[in-house]
Amino acid sequence: MREAMLWRPLSGGSVQCRLCSHFCLVRDGERGRCGVRENRGGALYTLVDEQVAALNMDPVEKKPLYHFHPGSRTLSFGTMGCNMACAWCQNASLSQPPRRGAPIEGHRLRPEQIVAMALEHGAESISYTYSEPTIFFELMRETADLAVRQGLKNILVSNGFMSPECLDALGPLIHAANIDLKGFTEDTYRDYCDARLAPILDNLRHIRRFGWWLEVTSLLIPELNDSDAEITKMAEFIAAELGPDTPWHLSRFHPDHRLTDRGPTPTQTLTRARDIGREQGLRFVYIGNAQIAGCGDTCCPKCGEVLLSRHGFHADGAAVKDGTCSGCGEPVPGVGLP
Repeated sequence: MREAMLWRPLSGGSVQCRLCSHFCLVRDGERGRCGVRENRGGALYTLVDEQVAALNMDPVEKKPLYHFHPGSRTLSFGTMGCNMACAWCQNASLSQPPRRGAPIEGHRLRPEQIVAMALEHGAESISYTYSEPTIFFELMRETADLAVRQGLKNILVSNGFMSPECLDALGPLIHAANIDLKGFTEDTYRDYCDARLAPILDNLRHIRRFGWWLEVTSLLIPELNDSDAEITKMAEFIAAELGPDTPWHLSRFHPDHRLTDRGPTPTQTLTRARDIGREQGLRFVYIGNAQIAGCGDTCCPKCGEVLLSRHGFHADGAAVKDGTCSGCGEPVPGVGLP
């Protein structure tokens, strides 16, 4: 067990966690809302340091990142725990048990071992993902620092609810991020996620100022966040605040965890949302988790040429050369493109 970072002592043996935007006040012997940071004798400890619960070698497109070293492999890992409680969580068996006080499981892996595995298997990057990487900040930060020194890139796949202090500490270490934008109302975040929207929007702006490569994912859920009005607001925010070249991934919902009272997202909702995104000025809008022809292709926004054709998680970059469209020469935004 390791003393946590980003907290401050309070009177009476309590502490305030400064890791995420809950800013939990934690009394002696209790845990924060994530269930993986515990006050022991007036000091805050992380319970997931070196406790890796999920580890895989993935295509970077699975994160999803479509404009960051396409076709490369990334070593992905995560621990148990999360600072949100999304009703539709597809990784609930990993993210939610610590919030209910269940035992924290995992295999001990040190940062040196994780980086060595990435290098051994030919990965170009390490991805902090699966649950919510904010809550295993100490392990992530140490691994990311070592990865940079070994020539690897670091990818953050997050709900975006970290504190400004956490984000600043990660600033020099992360190269790319995919952030979930789960809706555009405070009601959705409060009632379905146990979180708030405003800090996430602030963090998205903050990430853009850092200069990380940024992509955004939104799971479209029937009768929750799939109205034309809400989709338009999300697209407007991304285009105006993050930039029209920010890729937006629209993902199909399937009933899961506690949200089983509705069916999957209709394909027409997904294609309509894609059209709305484009109407609001976004140049790269993708559809995920659905079989729709061409929905994952990267097309030149100027001439329409298919630059990167995707089948599942495989990308073929035959029509992009030196980061430009081979048809008209239009620059293609991204990092590590063919």
